[in-house]
Amino acid sequence: MLPARNRMTRSTDFRVTVSRGVRSAQRNLVVHSLAPETVGAAHSNTEDAPKVGLVVGKSVGNAVQRHRVSRQLRHASRDLLPELQAGELLVIRALPGSRDAATARLQDELRTALQRAHAKSGLRP
Repeated sequence: MLPARNRMTRSTDFRVTVSRGVRSAQRNLVVHSLAPETVGAAHSNTEDAPKVGLVVGKSVGNAVQRHRVSRQLRHASRDLLPELQAGELLVIRALPGSRDAATARLQDELRTALQRAHAKSGLRP
């Protein structure tokens, strides 16, 4: 489970991250990463804690399958929190193939996508 201070809950944070953030795609997920200095006043993250949000749509499967994927991605993102910058916003969008993917595969894809997004934005290779 993600700590409350690391959960993205505001729709404006989701919208800003997806529209202005750097995107990196993998087979089963897409990551949108937004550095804190990129956002400015639109950024509602005043705690300087990185925030992670999940988007798991109906294309992934029924409610049971979507919740399973959400749990897997939450667990994987919790392990990546130390790699995120203070104030960074991260949105993870699950693709339909994620419903059949193993947890280890999702973790690897998430780590790879995050590294690529950071490389694109110049944060960290």
